[in-house]
Amino acid sequence: MKIRSQAVDEKVSELDLNDLVIDALKDIKGKNIVKLDLTELTDAPTDFFIICEGESSTQVKALADNVQKRVKAEMGLLSNHLEGSTGSKWILVDYFNTIVHIFYSETREFYDLEDLWSDAHSTHYDSF
Repeated sequence: MKIRSQAVDEKVSELDLNDLVIDALKDIKGKNIVKLDLTELTDAPTDFFIICEGESSTQVKALADNVQKRVKAEMGLLSNHLEGSTGSKWILVDYFNTIVHIFYSETREFYDLEDLWSDAHSTHYDSF
């Protein structure tokens, strides 16, 4: 019984993390926010991808910074890994079960992660 409730708590906090990340992206006017639920797919690298784009490399960096700042302040979590902040065309923020991909518009089109993981359940969020 204890193991089951612990798993439920982990799932709730994972969903809370996803909601916080999406809210942090909306704060800085992230565009075309999509959450891909990979939990039902075999060999998926994580449980969730959260993908969005910015209109400039400055905005892409600001989006990643805001996600890290809010997750640390509100949940006490640090990202496991951060990649791509130098060029700010594609920044990846890794929280183990959730990986946040923040793209410059043209870079997102080129890699097209939504098509690559089209078997995943996707949730689209309103852009500003």
